[in-house]
Amino acid sequence: MPKTYREQQVDVLRKVKQAIRDRYAWPGGYALVAYMSDGSPMCLDCVRKEWRLIYRDTLDGSRSGWAVVGVDVYWEGPTEQCCHCNKELPSEYGDPWAEEEDEDLLDANI
Repeated sequence: MPKTYREQQVDVLRKVKQAIRDRYAWPGGYALVAYMSDGSPMCLDCVRKEWRLIYRDTLDGSRSGWAVVGVDVYWEGPTEQCCHCNKELPSEYGDPWAEEEDEDLLDANI
């Protein structure tokens, strides 16, 4: 039998709570980031500080921006910022497009 919406949200909150406790993915030790309903990343320090808002809005399915849709590793891409405190959230594998931009600059200077 498929899970109800509320059961799915409870599962998400369990994962978020576990991420607050552990902070790193196992195996690998990669830093975890929470992703909000509007797609923006939030650092786990802010998730912990704002737990009451996040808990309520995630369970209610609110579109206030405080609902969490998941927790994951930010694998690759440019450095992002926490949507709450503006802390830098670098990707684990870096920005694959940054090297291309550097090469373009070198070609332009020749």
